[in-house]
Amino acid sequence: MRVTGDYRSDKIGAKIREAQLDKIPYMLVVGDKEQSAGTVAVRSRTEGDHGAKPIAEFVEMIEREVKERKLAGVI
Repeated sequence: MRVTGDYRSDKIGAKIREAQLDKIPYMLVVGDKEQSAGTVAVRSRTEGDHGAKPIAEFVEMIEREVKERKLAGVI
């Protein structure tokens, strides 16, 4: 699994669009609100917006998908 951060000052909508064009399976947004709540805003390329999830819940979801090899079909 590969993770990269996008710290450019571009608008969030432009970053999301670029990630969709690059076929990134999951995009996570961590702003001030998410940071203080201990959550991440999750967006899937195939399923769209998942809303805010606790970090541990997202990690469990990804671990399950890796184990079941679900991510292989996404890329």
